[in-house]
Amino acid sequence: MKPVPNSFERKITLKASRSHVWRALVDAEAFGQWFGVALEGRRFIAGEWTQGQVTYPGYEHVLWNVLIERVEPQQLFSFRWHPYAVNPKIDYSQEPTTLVRFELEDFEGGTLLKVSESGFAHIPDIRQKEAYYMDSRGWEEQLSRLEQFLAESARARERDGG
Repeated sequence: MKPVPNSFERKITLKASRSHVWRALVDAEAFGQWFGVALEGRRFIAGEWTQGQVTYPGYEHVLWNVLIERVEPQQLFSFRWHPYAVNPKIDYSQEPTTLVRFELEDFEGGTLLKVSESGFAHIPDIRQKEAYYMDSRGWEEQLSRLEQFLAESARARERDGG
């Protein structure tokens, strides 16, 4: 059986300024809107845990729980979490976490966003393959949701004159 890779990376070119992409990532409420988690009144602070109830259909039973690792303005945002921790009968708290990194670069007419997730080699064998597969696929969908969120935000700014 082929071993599960330790990490993956996804890239997307967004038709939005770096500052708008950054806000969508590090403003917890904005993040929650496109990611599908209730984060009203929450903040992302390096070294602190942030929790919220998942609002994505079919996963409403999941408590989203991340440890914010780094917040380097306009460049890097990262957090740790338990990948694909969706079974309410399992206590994931003693398992190793994976590291999710968002890196921003200016790109022609917008922003290049790289999302990587690493640490799958340390996830228990029984969950490793499914966690890798679901997260690597899941980030593709989430980046599409982010792109849509940014487009809708731009339309709202235009409509509101700013």
